[in-house]
Amino acid sequence: MCMNYTISSEFTPIIDAIENHLIGKKETIALCLATFFARGHLLLEDIPGVGKTTLAKHLSLVLGLDFGRIQFTSDMLPSDILGVNYYNQKEGDFVFKKGPIFSSFLLADEINRSMPKTQSALLQAMEEGMITIDATAYPMPQPFFVLGTQNPHEEVGTFPLPNSQLDRFMCSFGIGYPDKVSERAILKGETQHLTAHNPALLTATQIQAYRQKSSEISLSDTLLDFLQNIIAFTRESGKFEYGLSTRGALALTAMVKSWAMLQGRDYVIPDDVQMVTPFVTAHRLVFKEGITTAKRLDVEIFTHIHSDT
Repeated sequence: MCMNYTISSEFTPIIDAIENHLIGKKETIALCLATFFARGHLLLEDIPGVGKTTLAKHLSLVLGLDFGRIQFTSDMLPSDILGVNYYNQKEGDFVFKKGPIFSSFLLADEINRSMPKTQSALLQAMEEGMITIDATAYPMPQPFFVLGTQNPHEEVGTFPLPNSQLDRFMCSFGIGYPDKVSERAILKGETQHLTAHNPALLTATQIQAYRQKSSEISLSDTLLDFLQNIIAFTRESGKFEYGLSTRGALALTAMVKSWAMLQGRDYVIPDDVQMVTPFVTAHRLVFKEGITTAKRLDVEIFTHIHSDT
C-alpha cells in the first residue's frame, strides 16, 4: 500500500530477522506480525515460488513456536488433519492419535487444493481453539496461529474456499514479486539460509504480553465512528454481494489496534485504519460484477468515506 509509517524499534529486530531471508518484504512481514498479535489467522494468496513457505517457516522460528505443516491435496481427508481414534489392543481401549493440526504455528499449504469437506476441518480450531472428535473436545496449543496459502483460483485443480472458511482468516494478501534491487540481491545469493538453530526472539510470556497490549490499544469514539462508516458502506452501498460480517468488523478493529502497537503507539489514528482495511476486507467482499483487489477496495471505500466527512 506504500503508506507512511514507522515500525517501533521494539519490533524491528523481529522484522529484520525475517527479512534477511525474504528480502524487500518488510511491509508484508509487519502485516503478518500484526495479524499474529491481533490473535488472527492469515491467508496468503499468490503464485508458487514467491516465498510464502519461506515466510511461514522463518516467522515461526523467530516467534519460537512449534511449527507444523499440512500439504493439502485433493485426496486428503479431515482425519489426516485432525487425527483419528484407533483401537489399541495392548490397552484394550480406543486412543486418539493427534493430527498435524496440533501445532502452535500451522502452515496450511495450498489449502484450496483440497475438497471443501477437508477445508472445513480447520473451522472449529480456527474459531474456538479446539476440535471435537467423537464428542470429546481437544484444545489447541496456545498460541494457535494458522497461516494458510492458496494458489490463484484460475489454476487447475483448485477448490475456492467457502465464505465460512474465508471469514475465519483475519487478513489476506499476497507477497508479490520482489523489486529489482531485492531480486538482484536474491540472485547474488545474499539471502541467509534457513536453520533450525536460529534463536527465537520472543518468549511465550512476551507473546502473551504483546497480544494483551494489542487488545488494550485505545480506540477513540471518533475512530470508532470511522470504522462503523466503513462497515456500513460495505453493507449499504449496493456495490457488494454482501457486507462485512460481525466477525469481519471485530477483525478490523483488532487489526487496527495491533498495527498501531507495532508503531509504538497506544492509540489508533486514521492512517492505521486506512492501512489495514483492504487486507481485512479483500477476501470478505465481492463486488457485484466480480472479485476485486485490495487496491480497488481501498479506492472505493475511502473515496466514499472521505466524501461524506
